[in-house]
Amino acid sequence: MNDHKERIAAQLLAVRDRSLTYTEADDDLLIRQHSPLMSPLVWDLAHVGNYEELWVLREAGGITPMRPEIDDIYDAFKTPRKDRPTLPFLGPAEARRYIEGVRGRVLDVLDSVDLEGPSPLHRDGFVFGLVIQHEHQHDETMLATLQLSGQPGLVREGDLPPGRAPGPEEVYVPAGAFQMGTDTIPWAYDNERPATWVDLPGYWIDRLPVGNAAYAAFIEAGGYDDPRWWTPEGWEWRQRRGITTPLFWTKDGDSWWRTRFGRTEPLPMNEPVQHVCWYEADAYARWAGKRLPTEPEWEKACGWDPEARRARRYPWGEADPGPSLANLGHRAAHPAPLGAYPGGASAYGVEQLLGDVWEWTSSWFEAYPGFRSFPYKEYSEVFFGEEYRVLRGGSWAADPAAVRTTFRNWDYPIRRQIFTGFRCARSELV
Repeated sequence: MNDHKERIAAQLLAVRDRSLTYTEADDDLLIRQHSPLMSPLVWDLAHVGNYEELWVLREAGGITPMRPEIDDIYDAFKTPRKDRPTLPFLGPAEARRYIEGVRGRVLDVLDSVDLEGPSPLHRDGFVFGLVIQHEHQHDETMLATLQLSGQPGLVREGDLPPGRAPGPEEVYVPAGAFQMGTDTIPWAYDNERPATWVDLPGYWIDRLPVGNAAYAAFIEAGGYDDPRWWTPEGWEWRQRRGITTPLFWTKDGDSWWRTRFGRTEPLPMNEPVQHVCWYEADAYARWAGKRLPTEPEWEKACGWDPEARRARRYPWGEADPGPSLANLGHRAAHPAPLGAYPGGASAYGVEQLLGDVWEWTSSWFEAYPGFRSFPYKEYSEVFFGEEYRVLRGGSWAADPAAVRTTFRNWDYPIRRQIFTGFRCARSELV
């Protein structure tokens, strides 16, 4: 096995270790549905194996299906999450045996496949990148489910760098064209392609994500009670749901608290705000006299190198995301303090763009000019339109293998259980 294949094999091993770690729990916890927003954990576990069987074994390897009778059970488009507990899904022990059997055959395919051949699934190991990133995304989903479960002691902690003294609140990004998306990153998804030039006017963008202290000030100023700051849809959502704080926040007297993986703790005021939906982020930005950045504004501030006139894979350059650059890969089970990663700044000096929290943008999820579905339209194409808002950057729970300056996430504007935050922008004053 050559070096490239050995790296792929190591990533397959690492992501599977992660999946098994998050499902080291009593069977009852794995089988139970902790929220209608999420699948039972054991469904996610077997789903990643079924996806791997479909794409690596059947599509790329031409291998006869192992368990075709379970395909409909693990087809994410056939049954909504709220209804998945009614499915005859595999129990924990059988799910583990199934994914282990699939993985053994996947490694055989990896050993024999030509990664330089003409097949777009094989080339540069794309199909392996597809399943590795897919499993990491489900691992992040598992963490969101574990948070909703309210069970303590299931998620490991870790150490993060300290924050640092405040710097400038905003960074100016001058007017000009930049290249958005990619034609060169081998494992990039179809919605990141093709690269296209976008010309933007100058704008200001927050150097750091909005923090808990700033968001608490919005609440205490009556931000949730003033319809001036909300879109009509957001105001209707807030009133109907009775929302008055981010998810998992509570107030006792003058003190703010949060519940995190089954434990209630004082709210750290120097961390990025987490578990806010698009409507909440948009309302805060209006209250602050700003707005959410557009998706192109976010990507330019994150990945464009104006001196070299080229896009970077990460804000800081091409070096892999290490622990001194970004809070990724579940180094700890929460965002890092604001200002913790000066070495991870972009060419414009914007910080903490990758990791910590997914960041809402003002943009709808749309195709880039020249978009082509690959390898299946259900990954991206069916979600295009004015229904899903784009998130960028990746949270503390996202793995470095699934994060880059061009990566696009999307969700409904009401979603709060995911590890979401935001930063603000404003147009250049004329």
